[in-house]
Amino acid sequence: MAANEIQIGFQPDEFKGSRFRCLLATSLPRPKFVRWLNSLVQPLAEVSEQDRYMPEGFCQPEEARLGDTPGFLTDEHREAVTDWWLAVRQNANTPNWDLVSTCTIGGRKGLVLIEAKAHATELNPNDRCRAGNQQNRQRIADAIADANRGLGNGWLLTSDRCYQLSNRFAWACKVASLDIPVVLIYLGFLNAHEMEDRFVGHGAWERCLLRYAEGYVPRVAWISDPIMVNNNTPLIPLIRSADVNVMAT
Repeated sequence: MAANEIQIGFQPDEFKGSRFRCLLATSLPRPKFVRWLNSLVQPLAEVSEQDRYMPEGFCQPEEARLGDTPGFLTDEHREAVTDWWLAVRQNANTPNWDLVSTCTIGGRKGLVLIEAKAHATELNPNDRCRAGNQQNRQRIADAIADANRGLGNGWLLTSDRCYQLSNRFAWACKVASLDIPVVLIYLGFLNAHEMEDRFVGHGAWERCLLRYAEGYVPRVAWISDPIMVNNNTPLIPLIRSADVNVMAT
């Protein structure tokens, strides 16, 4: 191995499902990736070739954590969101995002936050917070309750069920509360042929997601005007789908 080369290891399950497809998408040449991402967010947001995103393909596969990763939030904001989420930081992390990009939303610098799925089993309604200590479990429960209050009537996010869904919306709401507009995309990768319970079309993905989110996220949130956090900063939830086989051609 040359002195300037690095060795990157992957687990077998990283070559299937949504993880593989996120890496494949972000391995596209930057102009092509930006066009693809804009196809998901426009006309509500715009991504330029100067915007930062993570991961960056198979050579830079690390996922972003908004509480830790520089380049998406300021140092002050990263400290604020980490304190909001964690009571004890040792041996604890803020959530990983499948894909994050800076962008422009209504003339303001914002973020695109993407949670990606490639098959139905990835939507686990029995998922619950498994933070390593009671202090962090309580802090996370409080943070999610805070998001419910910020989002308004009909929101019943919880750390006890559909936890990943709840923490994604809680984080999106918290970022918006910092006056940073957010597009939160639930992205279904279609035709993951290695998965028996794959999504064979956008409708199948949308129906599966809406069933999963029923009772926690008001259905109207996906189709109504942006949610205005603190009355002035938009949070825009979107349901989108993509076929990685088409993207890569």
